[in-house]
Amino acid sequence: MVKNVYYSKIADIYDQTRWLTELIAEEVADFILTLVKATPETTFLEPGIGTGLNVLPLVKRGYSVTGVDVSQEMLNQFRQKLPEVPPNLKLIHGDASQLPFSDISFDVVLTVHMLHAVSNLGIFLDEIDRVLKPEGFYLNAQWITPPARLEFEQHFKTILSKYQEPQPSQQPRRVINEINVEKYLRNKGYQCNYLIAREWTVSNHVQELLSFYRSRAYGLCWLVPDEAFHLAIEEFEIFCRDYYGSLDAELSSQAQFEIWAYTAS
Repeated sequence: MVKNVYYSKIADIYDQTRWLTELIAEEVADFILTLVKATPETTFLEPGIGTGLNVLPLVKRGYSVTGVDVSQEMLNQFRQKLPEVPPNLKLIHGDASQLPFSDISFDVVLTVHMLHAVSNLGIFLDEIDRVLKPEGFYLNAQWITPPARLEFEQHFKTILSKYQEPQPSQQPRRVINEINVEKYLRNKGYQCNYLIAREWTVSNHVQELLSFYRSRAYGLCWLVPDEAFHLAIEEFEIFCRDYYGSLDAELSSQAQFEIWAYTAS
């Protein structure tokens, strides 16, 4: 997995700076439970569980949920959402790309926007295959960034790039994560279905989004030293005032929760 420093630093603001709300998470949970034909005995594993935003509804409904995360601070945020850690929830501090479980342990493995953080994707997918029960589901999911927020991010990236140190040219090398997940799993005997679990409208004022970036809530905000970042964010605020007309301008667009559902054929 990537270093946990970034996630540990933003653990206490992670949920509020993302666009998956508790209500949407509940509705996505309904969709997942129907998809996997869950029974009270269905067991779930989420590598990279973080603050539990995706699976908290499952925990509250009594399902057995196990989560692994490299950031203790993110796990602590999850624990704070509950009066106490219930017996149906097991949280493990460790590298989520190395699953410390016996073969054929879980009915459902869920990953949400985390495969990019795995150092060796092939090994990780083999691990999922190993711990998944024969009739189980691997759900590879992500929240699609709302277009208005994606455009906002692109504007910031353009400004931030001026403050980044030029990288020395390197010889092209094989990147271990450059594999096609669907093809890889199909070769292991899985079938794949692409599904949209939920669509919803996300609205933010420019000032609010700007505050998220000031708090360095996203990975790209840590690509430059502190002094360079502060200069970039000041320039970005000037840009926002000009481009959007006002920091009170509201940006609205649609988000999606998409799932690639893999089952053994």
